[in-house]
Parts: sequence; structure tokens; C-alpha cells
Amino acid sequence: MGNILRSQSPSRPDILSHVGGNLRRFRQERGLSQSGLATLSGISRRMIVAIESGEANVSLSSLDRLAAALEVSFSQMVRPPEAPDSRRIASIAWRGLQAESQATLLGAAPATREAELWVWSLGEGERYPSEAGSGGWHEMLWVIEGVLTVETADGSRDIAAGDFLIFSSAAPYVFANGGGGAVRFIRNVVL
Repeated sequence: MGNILRSQSPSRPDILSHVGGNLRRFRQERGLSQSGLATLSGISRRMIVAIESGEANVSLSSLDRLAAALEVSFSQMVRPPEAPDSRRIASIAWRGLQAESQATLLGAAPATREAELWVWSLGEGERYPSEAGSGGWHEMLWVIEGVLTVETADGSRDIAAGDFLIFSSAAPYVFANGGGGAVRFIRNVVL
């Protein structure tokens, strides 16, 4: 599945490990049991146990639901423990099957809830399917290189280098690279 946080190479910090540690710390700070967090977030207790132990991949939208239930930002959930408490994250949060397919959360800023700045790349044939985001989120995409295909309930749209697209992420969508070579794009997620 494309919307999963994937473990990185042994030479890099493991995002699943620090996400699990952050989840446990925030849950304990709020005096919540794993069952209590499951009830608040709609994520199963079994999944929460697996995330906290660093043994499970988690979709970005599920991680966002956990952050909302804990009343923290998505960026706080994925920030490495050694990172200063700043708006610069620079954390790889998704890796695809192709070596050049990844998403890096560059930073976040206050908004109604939060605004996130990402740089993405998709290798040839790579797809990133996303679950629906919680209400009110919008995606703002600007393609740097290649042609990005965005599939929504309203249809499919190709965005070429130098062009952009803004849409609501309240329904499932897919980022796809059906052409030759890599696609690189900037993604802002805003609530």
C-alpha cells in the first residue's frame, strides 16, 4: 500500500521507531490507556500497540487521526526526538517501492490546525493511494518535474511541470506517475 510509513535503511533513523515513542509519550502525558486512545481515535487498540512497539506500518491518515485525538499536530507525531522544537521537520514520512519514491515533511506552520510543507517524488509507475482526510483539509500541489496524475472522485487530472492543483482531501485520492522518469512535486496540506 502506498500510504504507509515505511522503515528506512539501517543507516538512517527509523521513523516508525520515533513515531511509536512519540505516540506512547503523548498518550501517557494525557493519562490515556491504549484502549482509551483507541476509542477517541477510532484506531484499533491492536494497531496502537503495534505502532508504539515500532512493529507496524501506519497510514498517514491514521497517524493524523491519532494526533487529533491526542490534540497534537501531525508534525509533532513524526518529529524525530533529537529535533529541536521548531517548525523545520525534514523527516521522510513515506517511501514507495521505487528507490526515488518518497515524501519528506519539510516543515509546518500554524493554521486553523496546521499547514504542512512536503516535497514528494514518485518513480515511474508508482502510485500513492490516500484515505480521506479529516474534514476541512485541502491539498495544494505544484509540479517541479514530470507529469503528476491526481485521481479523485471527480476524475483524473494530469498536472505537468510548472502547473498546480488545489483540491479538498475530504475524499480518497491517488497520486500517480504513469509516465517516463520521476515526478517531483511540492505538496502543501492546509486546514
